Amino acid sequence: MTTKRILAVMSEFGYWGVELVGPLRKLEAAGYSVDFVTPKGTRAPCLPPSRDTTYVDPPLGTCVTTAEDKALVDAFEATDALEATLNLSSMFPERPYYSHPNFLRELEAYYEARKAAQEKALETYDAVLLVGGSGPIVDMVNNQRVHDLVLGFHAGGRAIGAICYGVATLVFARDFNERRSIIAGKHVTGHCIEYDYHDGTGFMGTDFNMGPPPYCLEHILSDAVGPTGQYHGNFGKRTSVIVDYPFITARSLQCSHEFGDRFVDVLTKGVTRSGW
Repeated sequence: MTTKRILAVMSEFGYWGVELVGPLRKLEAAGYSVDFVTPKGTRAPCLPPSRDTTYVDPPLGTCVTTAEDKALVDAFEATDALEATLNLSSMFPERPYYSHPNFLRELEAYYEARKAAQEKALETYDAVLLVGGSGPIVDMVNNQRVHDLVLGFHAGGRAIGAICYGVATLVFARDFNERRSIIAGKHVTGHCIEYDYHDGTGFMGTDFNMGPPPYCLEHILSDAVGPTGQYHGNFGKRTSVIVDYPFITARSLQCSHEFGDRFVDVLTKGVTRSGW
């Protein structure tokens, strides 16, 4: 059964405009509607550089926001689409601490509530989209509720799309008992080391400048896929989009439109492998 609905997970600390709008427009053109969810239900803010055609990306040494992409993002931001943002914390339960006085019963209740939440999500949506930007580093990548959402789609054999730092979520999404990443043995792409900032990693709603990213995404992806999988950086190529079902992964903002095309191919044409 298909619902023709996609759930886009976004950060409350900033998303990169075209990394949402690029795939969004391709999905909508294919007849899919998209709902938006953030960890606590606050509308996701758009990172200013992703709407600035004069912004020069330090590692790439060029302006990365095109006039066409800016226009698309500005048009989307002018709508009220994100006003209906859902609250993931009200959809999925929180796993209890081991120190909780009634831990065993609480853990049993958590698993039952998680199963119900996953089943409801699978009944409602055909796929999940993990939107990129610097914000996901803060509240998506190591968010247990986001992991549980993704684990539900993975167990259900549903498509999981992720772009840029949204891909990092897949590294840490793992069964709490097995402790093994769900991308083990898979082919993926994501932000390569050549694209990493030396300084200036910033987030919406804070004055904190982290400097470089807190981790090298290429390294943790390479480790997570293990000896039977493969990380593909494709540095030197304009885009890098990899399909290894159920995952559709994209390296960075330049891949946004192609990422949308491959996402649609997976959903409508049954594509299970592409880009490697």
